[in-house]
Amino acid sequence: MQVIELIILAALAAVVLYQLYAVLGRRVGRGPESLSPQPAPPPAQEVTRLTNPALEAGLAADGLAAMRLRDPAFDPSRFLQGSRSAYQMIVKAFADGDRDVLRPLLSEQVMTGFDAAITEREGKGCTESVEFLHTPRSDLDSIEVKGDFAQASVRFLAELRTRSKGPDGEAVDDRRTAEIWTFERNLKSRDPNWTLIHVDAAEA
Repeated sequence: MQVIELIILAALAAVVLYQLYAVLGRRVGRGPESLSPQPAPPPAQEVTRLTNPALEAGLAADGLAAMRLRDPAFDPSRFLQGSRSAYQMIVKAFADGDRDVLRPLLSEQVMTGFDAAITEREGKGCTESVEFLHTPRSDLDSIEVKGDFAQASVRFLAELRTRSKGPDGEAVDDRRTAEIWTFERNLKSRDPNWTLIHVDAAEA
């Protein structure tokens, strides 16, 4: 009889211990590691979100959405870095009269205008060089998709020092410029590069 009672008591003790472990073993509340904020996984539609959300807020939502629909990898921040490099390269090449550098970066129409200005300068026996006093500022004004082509307009603000030489001597000119450059890209082409198709003056 005592043996049976001991077996029953042992079984009851095991059940009680298991229930205690089931309750105490669970993590109740927040442990030390849970105090550190854990970033939630981004929604699928935000995989290509900007590093600067304020930039996205300033763009036409439909234009950016249309661009991402055609090119999910499009990153406006990265595009601005590339357009700023292209801007500096084009400005310097134009001053140097370097048509070989300009030609692949410009549309045929823009190249025609640049070439005419360079030819006129050369005809006067003048040379020119330019340097940027500071890194130009670039802001994405708008972006839109027209058929198979994407167009993005970038506002550039720059401080330049131009040195020109000619029959009348040498001159140095420091000036501040503000322009809106529109770039275009064929979305069906494997070539990821953008081409400058238009230049407009802008308010500084």
